[in-house]
Amino acid sequence: MSAVMITRKVRKWEKLPGKNTFCCDGRVMMARQKGVFYLTLFLIVGTCSLFFAFECPYLAVHLSPTIPVFAIVLFLFVLAMLLRTSFSDPGVLPRALQEEATFIEMEIEAANGNVPAGQRPPPRIRNVQINNQIVKLKYCYTCKIFRPPRASHCSICDNCVDRFDHHCPWVGNCVGKRNYRYFYLFTLSLSLLTIYIFTFDIVHVVMRSVDNGFLNTLKETPGTVLEVLVCFFTLWSVVGLTGFHTYLLSLNQTTNEDIKGSWSGKNRVQNPYSHKNIIKNCCEVLCGPTYPSVLDRRGLTQEDLPVPVASAAPSSSSSSSSPVPQTTKTKAPLIPNKRTPDDAKPSIAASAQKSPSPKEENPPAPKAPPLASPEMDVETSINKDKTH
Repeated sequence: MSAVMITRKVRKWEKLPGKNTFCCDGRVMMARQKGVFYLTLFLIVGTCSLFFAFECPYLAVHLSPTIPVFAIVLFLFVLAMLLRTSFSDPGVLPRALQEEATFIEMEIEAANGNVPAGQRPPPRIRNVQINNQIVKLKYCYTCKIFRPPRASHCSICDNCVDRFDHHCPWVGNCVGKRNYRYFYLFTLSLSLLTIYIFTFDIVHVVMRSVDNGFLNTLKETPGTVLEVLVCFFTLWSVVGLTGFHTYLLSLNQTTNEDIKGSWSGKNRVQNPYSHKNIIKNCCEVLCGPTYPSVLDRRGLTQEDLPVPVASAAPSSSSSSSSPVPQTTKTKAPLIPNKRTPDDAKPSIAASAQKSPSPKEENPPAPKAPPLASPEMDVETSINKDKTH
């Protein structure tokens, strides 16, 4: 068996390292752990479905028809922000190529010099100045790059993410530079939707209890009890998360920086990205330009694949067991006939001219004199007697 290398074109997302999953030919990018994301989707869709089925018909008739309309609009906006956050590239940075990684290693070795044996090499750090503030760029040993400012390596997705905030299992993706605004709008709109449903659930129970009593109302609308419980326990976490990110947004700070205390004021280190103005900080994050992805997931690249091919040469055992048929070559030229293809006739004629004819190869032998018969011998003897 031998192998032949075949080159084929593949999408770049098929060869990207890391622990992300891709769908729709690379258009959708998520983390591998998507179970909690499905739970989030189920809770939102299930709670809203119960609200539309039990409360909205009664409230639209007895209170206002705009209540279900506003709920539908808010529900669709929450779903759009959730899917936009979950299915987008959070700002993953491409890893260094082999040549780039080798060049960076040479630069680091040249800068550090020869480290004596037994001593720990100095940390791989580069210093840059941003708004008159020194910011350290750390080296990533996995991606083989110096990470940009505010970038960090996600251990779950195994990728460096620009302006990394955190990895959120509820959305099934990292939250970074390219999807943070959609994540914040998702938490904000989900908080409003939860408060909206919880409020009108209470209103619905109170209005029905006036006519039918509290216990009869709970028996007639069992879905309301489930909605109240889900909204009550969800309300505190969602609203609290929205308030925390509103605080970070006003400071132009990420969750990762807040946990590490990067700009806590120690050693007189201040946040170089803050504009010292809440409105400007919020506008930069929420109203700034949308950054393009640097991965080029749907670009084409070439891949060499080995294809096994069966060897054409027969084995020694088969050659010894089966005799090879022998063919004899004739010198007689081929004579074209009606079935001979037209393109083969000139070659046949040329071979006929080159090969000598049988007459030329074997010239005719001289004729032998005819043998004398007995009758002829008698006639010749009589003629001789007459002459004598």
